[in-house]
Amino acid sequence: MITQHLDYQDGDTALEAYVVYQETDTQRPLVLIAHDWSGRREFACKAAERIAAQGYVGFALDMYGKGVFGADGDVELNSSLMNPLASDRAVLRQRIRAALVAGRNVPQVDATRVAAMGYCFGGMCVLELARSGADVLGVVSIHGIFSPGEVVNEPIKAKVLCLHGHDDPMVPPEQVLALQTEMSEAGVDWQVHAYGGTMHAFTNPGANNPDFGTVYSAVAETRAYQALSNFLEEIF
Repeated sequence: MITQHLDYQDGDTALEAYVVYQETDTQRPLVLIAHDWSGRREFACKAAERIAAQGYVGFALDMYGKGVFGADGDVELNSSLMNPLASDRAVLRQRIRAALVAGRNVPQVDATRVAAMGYCFGGMCVLELARSGADVLGVVSIHGIFSPGEVVNEPIKAKVLCLHGHDDPMVPPEQVLALQTEMSEAGVDWQVHAYGGTMHAFTNPGANNPDFGTVYSAVAETRAYQALSNFLEEIF
């Protein structure tokens, strides 16, 4: 397995991705991985390694800036990093599209076969990538945030998969219905898998705060990663 840190830019903002792939003579599909609100830390990097083990190029992208990270359990710090992007979806879209350009330029990548996945805040990011009209085959939101911003959407080209905990207090059922309606009206090939008795951050073994709504679920994690694997096989 080859791992590397890759510098790239969004305008004047320096960013750093973590890229993983199996040594190969052939180009492979690219999967962008958008991190949760704490930044491109170990959880996102491990996800890139998991994706590479499936035969793809994993690209753990950076939404905050090189060397800018939050911390586990630090709501104030993590919010201060996430909120400027969550409240300005035009800037958010530009930032994740910069990652798409950088990922496509990795020599080991087949630039015609690209998907994006994201956790929590990263789920919002990949849904915004789709809403921006990006030329990607599919996006996957994993316990992501569904609510759209104020930016006008472009025609959505990607297939959309959302892996969602039904008891997620950050995404109540009315927001799930709103997303489904939005995607249907846009003519999108979409899926929402809702896991009963499951809260936010269910794939993160470190999530154990029922009062905040973040609780790990091994059962939901297994189901979600199987659904993710099936989706990537389908689109690639």
